[in-house]
Amino acid sequence: MTAYKDHVTAPNQDSTASSPAGRLSLAQILEIVVAGQFPLRFTAYDGSATGPDDALGFDLVTPRGTTYLATAPGELGLVRAYVSGDLEPLGVHPGDPYELLKALNDHVTVTTPPVRVLADIVRSIGVEHLVPIAPPPQEVLPRWRRTVQGLRHSRTRDAEAIHHHYDVSNTFYEWVLGSSMTYTCACYPHADATLEEAQANKYRLVFDKLRLQAGDRLLDVGCGWGSMVRYAARRGVKSIGITLSAEQAAWAQRAIAEEGLTDLAEVRHGDYREIAETDFDAVSSIGLTEHIGVAHYPAYFGFLRSKLRSGGLLLNHCITRPDNRPGSAIGGFIDRYVFPDGELIGSGRIISEAQNVGLEVLHEENLRPHYALTLRDWCANLVQHWDEAVAEVGLGTARVWGLYMAGSRLGFERNVVQLHQVLAVKTDDRGGVTVPLRPWWQP
Repeated sequence: MTAYKDHVTAPNQDSTASSPAGRLSLAQILEIVVAGQFPLRFTAYDGSATGPDDALGFDLVTPRGTTYLATAPGELGLVRAYVSGDLEPLGVHPGDPYELLKALNDHVTVTTPPVRVLADIVRSIGVEHLVPIAPPPQEVLPRWRRTVQGLRHSRTRDAEAIHHHYDVSNTFYEWVLGSSMTYTCACYPHADATLEEAQANKYRLVFDKLRLQAGDRLLDVGCGWGSMVRYAARRGVKSIGITLSAEQAAWAQRAIAEEGLTDLAEVRHGDYREIAETDFDAVSSIGLTEHIGVAHYPAYFGFLRSKLRSGGLLLNHCITRPDNRPGSAIGGFIDRYVFPDGELIGSGRIISEAQNVGLEVLHEENLRPHYALTLRDWCANLVQHWDEAVAEVGLGTARVWGLYMAGSRLGFERNVVQLHQVLAVKTDDRGGVTVPLRPWWQP
C-alpha cells in the first residue's frame, strides 16, 4: 500500500490507475485517510484499486458516492453511499455484511491529513463533490429539524417514529423475523436452537416470570404483532396489547381471529397511554422502553404501575447501554435510518426509575449474547429472502436492514449494547407482597 509521501516518486500502479497527471486517485485518497492501514480491498470507478485481491472490501461505483463520502465524512457518508448503491460490498452479501463490518472495526482507523494534503485531495476529487446533495430517501431529518413533527416523544412525534420503522411491510417482516413475527431478542435454550425455538422460549420465560395462569389479565404495551398476547391467550390469560403501528395491529388482529382467540386476546392501535383499564395481574413491556425517552421514564413506569393490581408483576425487556452515564441518544445511522428519537441508558437507571415510582425490583438479567444470536438468524433470513425483500421494499431499505442488523450483532457481541429484563412487583400499602421466596421460573 502506498503512503501519500511516496505517491509522486514511487506510485502503486494499482492505486493510481486512470488518474490524471498530478492528481490523486480515489484509492490513493483512501490510503491517505487511513494512514496506509487498509487490509481490505477497495476499487473505484476511476479505475484505481488497493488492498489484497481476495479480501473483503468495497467498490465505489459512482461519482455520487464520492459526494456522499466527501460531504459527510465518517459513518453517515458511508451509510449514504452504501444505502444508495453507490458503494458496493465486496465478498459479503448486502443482507449480512457482518464480516465486512467486523473487519472495518478491527483494522481500519480514519485519520485527518495535514491541511496541505487535504488541499490536494480536494483538487483531485473536484470541488463539485463538496456540495451536499439530497440523502437517500430512507434517511429522516436530523433530530434538531424534527420539531415539525412535534416535540421529541410527544404522541405525534412518537407515532411518526414508529411509523418510520415498523410500517415498512408486514410481508418484509415475515421474511426477516420468521414465523414467530417477533422483533425482540430471543432466548436460546441451547446453542443449536432455531430462531423459532428461541423466540418461543423467550415468551415462555416472560410468561413464567410474570406467574401468569389461566384467568389472569395481562397488558402488553408496545406489543408489536401480538406474539406475547397470543402466547398468553393460548394459555387462558385474557390479554390486551397496544401498538402505535397500524400495520402491526391489523396483522395481529387477523392472527388472533385465525387462531380462534378473540374471546381472550385483543391488539389495539394506539398510544399505550390511552389504556384505560386497570387492575391487571401483569404488565409486559418487550422492546418499548427504547422509544420512550429517558426523561419520560418516571411517567412511563408510574403509568405501568398504575395499571397493576396490588401484587401484580411488571416485566420490562429492553436494549440498554453497558453504563449509566448521561448521553442517551443513539448513533447517527440508527437515529436517521432505523430508530428515530431512540434513546438508550444502562439497566441501573431503569431499575432506579422503577424503584422511584414505588415498584419493588425482584430480579434482573442480561441477555446480551442472545441478541447477537437473534440478529445472526434475522440476517440469515434476509439473505435467504433477499430478492423478494428487495422487490417488496426496495434495494435501499433492504440494505438499511442488512447493515443495521449486522452492525447491531457486532455491537451486542462486543458489549456496546446489552439487553436487560427487569422484573418488579407492585407492593400493597404496607409493602407487603406474596411471591415465592426464591425465583420460581426456569432460566
